[in-house]
Formats: sequence, structure tokens, C-alpha cells
Amino acid sequence: MTAQSPARWTDPEQQELEERVAAAELAWLSMDVDVQTLRVEIDNFALIHHQLLGPLYARLDELDALVAEAVAARTGDPEDRRRATEARQRVEELPDLDALFDSVREKSAEGAEEAVPPPPAAPARVRPGKEAQRIYRELVRRAHPDLTTDPGEQQRRADFLVRVNEAYAYGDAAVLEGLAAEWSTAPEAAPAVDSPDRLGWLRRRLDWLTAKITETATEQVRLEQTPMGQLLALAPQDPDRLLEQLAEELLAKAGAQQAELERLLGTPDPAHRPTAVGDNGTGPTDSTDPHRAQESPTMFAQIPSTDAASVPADAALLDVREQDEWDAGHVDGALHIPIGEVIARIGELPEEKLYVLCRVGGRSAQVVQYLVQQGREAVNVDGGMYAWEGAGRPMVSSTGQAAFVL
Repeated sequence: MTAQSPARWTDPEQQELEERVAAAELAWLSMDVDVQTLRVEIDNFALIHHQLLGPLYARLDELDALVAEAVAARTGDPEDRRRATEARQRVEELPDLDALFDSVREKSAEGAEEAVPPPPAAPARVRPGKEAQRIYRELVRRAHPDLTTDPGEQQRRADFLVRVNEAYAYGDAAVLEGLAAEWSTAPEAAPAVDSPDRLGWLRRRLDWLTAKITETATEQVRLEQTPMGQLLALAPQDPDRLLEQLAEELLAKAGAQQAELERLLGTPDPAHRPTAVGDNGTGPTDSTDPHRAQESPTMFAQIPSTDAASVPADAALLDVREQDEWDAGHVDGALHIPIGEVIARIGELPEEKLYVLCRVGGRSAQVVQYLVQQGREAVNVDGGMYAWEGAGRPMVSSTGQAAFVL
């Protein structure tokens, strides 16, 4: 009879802790991947939402203010004047979307020791694939700073995970694979299974994982309850269609307000003399009154617009972005005049129909409105250069490098 080696004794408490730690690790890593994916989707959806719908929201706010001002001008009622003033203040306090993006970019560049070329634009919307999720989960499990107590090693791991999170945010499985290969030689900080320190480490690990699961679940709830999270939850599988529906609703509201404004301006109330908001009621409005221009019917005609794919190949294009944006990527043959110089350089514009571009359509809409008032034929390209790029229309850069929208 062959002698058999006795079975190795295992501490029941340690065995139970090993299983609980493994289960908690799996639960936390799965939750963390879901939360990271949700954060990326919300961030990208918010960016696209503001780029595409921001000009519509701004237009609707402007129409609301104009309608309130027209009502106050017809009635002269103090309460109507108050409402008009409040509506106008809301418009004036609303930051310009393009200017806001510019300021964020400028602040990000402050403190940089040397100029670096801007990175390519992030994908419009990212949902990391299963392979990227698998690699990300494994890297977080192996490289988390809390797996070691050495301060230097904790910092090295934290710096490494910054690169991991960045690659995951872009859904870049290839970069994640490279990072996994880089980490394959990194030492594990956990004590060996038969180490006398293993039991204490398991207890600490379980406590940490329990706290981490609670923290991650709280963050998921917070993200889901943000305005953009709630909006995205209405159509998580088809956010593009959701944006289309929102745009249609905003356009319908703007159309209704436009019609109401034209009605108010075209049919004066015989019981009240038309006055501008702020007029003291002693006489007709002076032609220099700034509200006079706001109440000119030609000012409120729907801004001519078209989508990027419909712009004719031989169209005359006017790009009103700043120099750095133009240098990064523009349409070959377009005329470049920054928005702040359009009025002074209006004589440089060709007499033919102009298609006006900016980054997302906000600045170009202002220019089109001005040109139409001057009797020029101009059309706003909805979505700006982002839409142009998305439609696959050609672009060039001033540097000879690959063109991108800045």
C-alpha cells in the first residue's frame, strides 16, 4: 500500500476570508467598470448635447426675452416690464458656449512650461468594449496603490493607474494591452498564502473592499441622478435619437415663440402706444433707442441654416473661428475672418451666398444674423466644424499635420 502525504491543513477562518475577499474583489471591480463606463458616457453625451443643442437653448432664451419685452412695450404694465427685465437678465447672464470652451482650454494651458501640440479630439461617444473592460479590471486588481504600504510604491502605482484610466476612458484596448504587458513584471504586494501575515492582510483587504463597494455604489447613484445622467437614462442605447427628439422639441418651441413675437410686433394693441422697455412714456421711441433695433421684424426672421453634408462643394465659406482653431483644421479655400473682425472687414466678403462656420455653430449663428440684417445672403452651418468633420467633409491644417477640430 502506497503511503500518501497527509492533506495540508488550512485554517478555516483564512479559507473563508480568502473566499469573501475574492467575491468582494469581483463585485467591486465589476461595479467600478460600470461606473467608469457610465462616467465616460455621461461626459461625452453632455459635450455633444451642449455642442448641438446649446445654440438652440440660447435662441429660445433670447426669444423668450424678446416676447416678454414686446408684451411690456404693448401694455406698459409695471409687472410686464419687470418680467421683461428678468428675462433679459437671464439671457445676458448666460455664458457664451464657445467662449466658455475657450476659457477652459486657456486655463488648462496655464502653467505649462512649454507649448505642446493639442491632442486629437476625443471620440464623440465611447463605450469601452468587453476586452477593454477585462484588461482594465485585471490591471486595477493587480496595480491598485492599496496593495502596498510603501509610500514610493503607492505613488508609482497611482501614476500608473492614471494612464490606465485615461486609456480606458478612450476605450483603447490596444493601449490597455500594452500597459498590462508593462505591469506583468511588477511585484505583488499581498503576502503569500502560507505567510503568517496573510490572515491580517485578508481582514484589512476585506474592510477596504467593503468600503470601496459602498463608495462606488454611491458614485453610481450620484451619476445617475445628475441632469445629464437622467437624460441619458431615457435612451441609453440610442442617445443620438434622443438628441434629435430634443432638437425637434426646442425647434418647435422656438417656432411658437417666433410666431408669438411676430404677432405682437405686427398687431399693436390700440389701447396702448408701443413703447420700448424702459421708455418713460412721454413720446415715441427714438431711432437711437437700442430696443428699437430689437423690435425690428427683420431681426427676428429665422436664421438660415443647413447641415454640413448639404453644403455645396463649390460654396463660398466663411470661417469665423480664432487663429489657433483655424490652424488646427479648416476647409481648404474658406475665407478666414475671426468673429471679432467681421464688422471691420465686411468689405472683404464676396457678394455671393456665404456659408458661415465656427466650431459648434454658436458664433457663426451670430455672424449670419448680422449679415442678414445687412442684406447679405448668409447661411449658418449647423454644428460647425464638428459637424463638418462628422460628415466626412475634407479638412486641412496650416501645419501640414493631420487636421482636427480644436
